[in-house]
Amino acid sequence: MSESFRVGTRGSALATTQTGWAADALAQLSGLEVDTVLVKTEGDVVTGSLATLGGTGVFAAALRQHLLDGGCDLAVHSLKDLPTAQPEGLVLAAIPEREDVRDALCSRDSLTLDELPEGSKIGTGSPRRAAQLRAYRKDLQIVDIRGNVPTRLGRVKGMGETHDDGSVGRSTQGDLDAVILAAAGMRRLGLEQHITQYLDPSIMLPAPGQGALALETRTAGSGHAKLDAALAQFDDLHTRLQVEAERSLLATLEAGCAAPIGALARVEGEQLVLDAVACNPDGSEVMRRSAAAPLGDVVAAKELGASLAVAMIADGAAVVAGLA
Repeated sequence: MSESFRVGTRGSALATTQTGWAADALAQLSGLEVDTVLVKTEGDVVTGSLATLGGTGVFAAALRQHLLDGGCDLAVHSLKDLPTAQPEGLVLAAIPEREDVRDALCSRDSLTLDELPEGSKIGTGSPRRAAQLRAYRKDLQIVDIRGNVPTRLGRVKGMGETHDDGSVGRSTQGDLDAVILAAAGMRRLGLEQHITQYLDPSIMLPAPGQGALALETRTAGSGHAKLDAALAQFDDLHTRLQVEAERSLLATLEAGCAAPIGALARVEGEQLVLDAVACNPDGSEVMRRSAAAPLGDVVAAKELGASLAVAMIADGAAVVAGLA
């Protein structure tokens, strides 16, 4: 009888796709079989905007509790959805190489952000995206939306509801001119054909950790030596340094993942460069700052994020972003 490990996931198409991809890679590296455990989270059953749900960690709490209780050996999260404070007893054992970090515009008639008519309705559940959209084009109407990727795509005029195989059916609502989604999720679901425009970070800085997955185990390990070794091998150092800098900035600003804060780190030669933005929710004020430090370890990456956040706070970022 072959040895196996249990991986916990939410039941959405994106969550199961991401988890399946990570679990398959780990199974190949470890030689172990995989058992998938579906866990229903508060974010899956409660209606309302993400901001009113509390945003940070609403999709992760039940999954983490299941892991702590021994119901699974490993949990796979979208890193941008995780609170910046790591819970006691759990560790991010691997952060694999990052997918596309950008936000994606999915619009009617393949119109770009600049081509959308005045007063166009754009759907997003993210205060960060909404604030940067308003800052870029004050005439746009931002509509707060929730739901999985196919449901959101179904809100766009003429786009129709997208099925798991990427095909498009009858339009469900068609009340919006466009929606903004994470490019990484679209690509992982094989739905990139519906992306009209990849939004440059100069227009819209992504959420800290966007495009990255977090593979979490108990601090003592997964319970499988082969799996723990595979997780260490699966970890991507550059991705980890980038997201640690971004999340350290978010933590120092004392802002959750529902705050109008964007951050993106990149490796340039022997330097780690971090760009950040703090926006007034109505888009009336935007503060963009950058900092760089020699490429080092996780501690150095966290220090870069914290120091940039401190400088932004000194310049009034907390007031700008409505965090004060």
